[in-house]
Amino acid sequence: MRAVPAPKVWVTGLTVGAIAAVVALAVQADKGTKPAVAVTARPSAAASPSPSAKPRPASTAVPDSSGTGRRIVYSLALKRVWLIDASEAARRTFAVWPGTVDPAPGKYSVSLRRGDPTTGSDGVRIEHIVYFTAVDGVNVAFSNAVDGSSPPPADGARTGGIRMSAADGSALWTFGETGTTVVVVG
Repeated sequence: MRAVPAPKVWVTGLTVGAIAAVVALAVQADKGTKPAVAVTARPSAAASPSPSAKPRPASTAVPDSSGTGRRIVYSLALKRVWLIDASEAARRTFAVWPGTVDPAPGKYSVSLRRGDPTTGSDGVRIEHIVYFTAVDGVNVAFSNAVDGSSPPPADGARTGGIRMSAADGSALWTFGETGTTVVVVG
């Protein structure tokens, strides 16, 4: 009988990619940030999950008081946005970094959009600006920093920018056409 040589261990591209993903998540955890969560559907109350299905964390569940129909939902308490399509499916949810001026809970509409980069009230270059209300003369809008940063507002500054990552800003820009409903919940 011939001896079978020991198998060689090869590091494949898939292995390297998996290691890179774990490192990226570890860095995010260390910085206290959370990755965006893509949600494919909102379970109905009548549907029972399969025994192997894991429940979604409460922070990614669409708030019950967020209305119906196609809409953008913004939770002040959770600092999170959901993009809900006409079939009531949450197409995307992600964490946001609000400014110092919050809109009151209620129903609004996208009133103006500005796609070209400009300078925000905090001096940061921003893009994908989706305006939906104003509070005491301060415009409140979703946007993302061109360079991906989200610095804290300067002490005493009144800013209504609700910042998100560039990928989330692009998704909200595509979804949030003029007239799209925005529901703000506490």
